[in-house]
Amino acid sequence: MPVFIAFFTLMAITVATARGRDSLQAKSREDWLLDGMGLFVQGVVIPFLQIAVIYQLYVVLFPKYCDCLIWHPVADFLLSFVAVDYLYYWNHRLLHARQLWPLHWVHHTMTQRHVLGTSRNTLWTSFLILYLWVHALFIYLLQDPTAYVAGVSLTSALDLWRHSDIEPTPGSALHRVLSPWLILPQDHAWHHTSSATHKNYGANFKLWDKIHKTAWECETAPESLGIETHLSLIQKLVWPFYWDKVEG
Repeated sequence: MPVFIAFFTLMAITVATARGRDSLQAKSREDWLLDGMGLFVQGVVIPFLQIAVIYQLYVVLFPKYCDCLIWHPVADFLLSFVAVDYLYYWNHRLLHARQLWPLHWVHHTMTQRHVLGTSRNTLWTSFLILYLWVHALFIYLLQDPTAYVAGVSLTSALDLWRHSDIEPTPGSALHRVLSPWLILPQDHAWHHTSSATHKNYGANFKLWDKIHKTAWECETAPESLGIETHLSLIQKLVWPFYWDKVEG
């Protein structure tokens, strides 16, 4: 529920501005379909699979370990929001490796920053993202996964925000508070720049990029986003391997 609130709030803010309305009107029918399918998969299909399939798989594989982790709620939250975030950093970098890049590069075809493009991807790319497997595992293992799920919800809400152009003004109090540690929309925009994508792989925290020398900080977003592709809509959704020689 918090994720849906975040989505509709960000959409309302987008629609409330002339720039936001113009960006939505500029979207092609194909982009609407691509983004809509991505949001449906990420917001409906993946949560269903986590509970109805992956969770039940763990019941079969590890029948003795259900509710075996009895941790403080703060530890549960940090596991989700910090530790899994670090694992995702490497997961994301792996998706930019040459062998897997065709499965992720559809996400980088978005040319505008708004919340609708958050989940743009080939339909089965989500199976290669650790969230599907790890979240179901810890929900199964933790005796009370409430705080863990809160961390998941916050990460998802930040992911929606990160792909929008609703950002704190450089030099503002909010920017000074958040910028040193949190990936802001303008930071993630540099990951989507047309010129290169070897920077800012992190989801929640800038720390991982700083540690591994992949950080790129700039107070303003790049002028040009997105990479070009000649794939059809079906290829983008299902089989994106007819690709130009583009490296992630």
